Amino acid sequence: MTTTTLGCADTAAHAAALVQAADLTKAGNLDAADELLARILEAAPDDPDALHYQGLLRHAQGRDAESIALIGRSLTLQPAQGGAWNNLGNLLVEAGRVDDAMRAYENSVSFAGGDEAADALSNIAMLERGKGHWQAAERASRSAIELRPTSSEAWYNLSIALMEQGRIEESVIANSRAVLLQPRNMSARSKVIRALELLRENEQAIRMYREWLAEDPGNPVVAHLLAACEGHAPARASDGYVETLFDSYAGSFDASLEKLHYRAPELVARAVRDMFGPPAARIAVVDAGCGTGLCAPLLRPWASHLAGCDLSVGMLQRAEQRGGYDVLHKAELTHYLHTQPGRFDLVASADTLCYFGDLHEVLAAAARALRPEGGVAFTVEAMDGGPNDFRLEGSGRYRHAAAHVEACLAAAGFDAIRIEPIVPRREAGRNVQGWLASARLFAP
Repeated sequence: MTTTTLGCADTAAHAAALVQAADLTKAGNLDAADELLARILEAAPDDPDALHYQGLLRHAQGRDAESIALIGRSLTLQPAQGGAWNNLGNLLVEAGRVDDAMRAYENSVSFAGGDEAADALSNIAMLERGKGHWQAAERASRSAIELRPTSSEAWYNLSIALMEQGRIEESVIANSRAVLLQPRNMSARSKVIRALELLRENEQAIRMYREWLAEDPGNPVVAHLLAACEGHAPARASDGYVETLFDSYAGSFDASLEKLHYRAPELVARAVRDMFGPPAARIAVVDAGCGTGLCAPLLRPWASHLAGCDLSVGMLQRAEQRGGYDVLHKAELTHYLHTQPGRFDLVASADTLCYFGDLHEVLAAAARALRPEGGVAFTVEAMDGGPNDFRLEGSGRYRHAAAHVEACLAAAGFDAIRIEPIVPRREAGRNVQGWLASARLFAP
């Protein structure tokens, strides 16, 4: 999200003090900035610029409710502040107040011009993307580009809006422009290559991945995606791939999943209800690959103890903020389960085993971690095929045949195996086909 800073106040001394406060905030010297802004506001308590700056400082201090109130007061005193409206919109998005944020961004467009209006329009496009309003997102993106043709963010938003409308070739062109304007933007660059794969332009996609890897040797994300494109699937996604990818997504992960109509957590919870009946808070549960903790509120009603594990520190920090877990562990999923013999009654995993190829080892580790008659519930992406069939896709995720899932569960000692077709989310405007799998251990 793009943030805008206001210009100078009326007097040179006052303006210099505000600039100094802003510089101190950007440098992370928050105590000094706080002290300086307090002195400025003591002398001029209704100065809208100083209130705006203090609001930005409060955000940097993690005091977001005060931040929103201060910037709101600044705008009450002086409504014609395009940059302040944009900043308020950013804070409201973080607070989950999306409709209020949209109004703030619209006010920013009304009062601002040029780059400030382009920033707000890009933020409007992002909110429209989150709601699945692809045509509205396209309009806002094009308006932002008209004001600032060099905005990589606007071109990227446009590419996503076009892709979700099925206009793949136009999306590739827009995304290529975003990449040229900001070549180290991993998300934009990978999206354009993914679009080439969807167009079955695999040779060009492979060439672009190889060029990228030559620029950034050892990048685990690019190496993994290149392997997928070339058809050379590793046994599972590497730890480096998982950590790098999800650390980079941690801040926007939940919002991204919302626009994909993500349903895996609620589907896993449905399978848990079918296995264990109504919630009674009496079983030990592990959320294997917990991410930002979206499963926590859904699994908590069954759990006397709820653990979570994930490789990504960024994801674990979000999960801790969300709450609901008794303990969180940074660990690779298979290793973690293998080191917890007989610890749990349920291993739940929403949209995580799609980063594994052959499921034999991880499901054997899950069985080891379970008590007698314990159960598993998880989702994977679907394909046709037999008991040995799984495939790494250009998305970086694996697809699995139902026969492979069933064979791996049976080999690990599970019974009462149930595998049903689901749609866990959408991607590129299409439903993703998946399996919801559940099973119990053989009774001793």
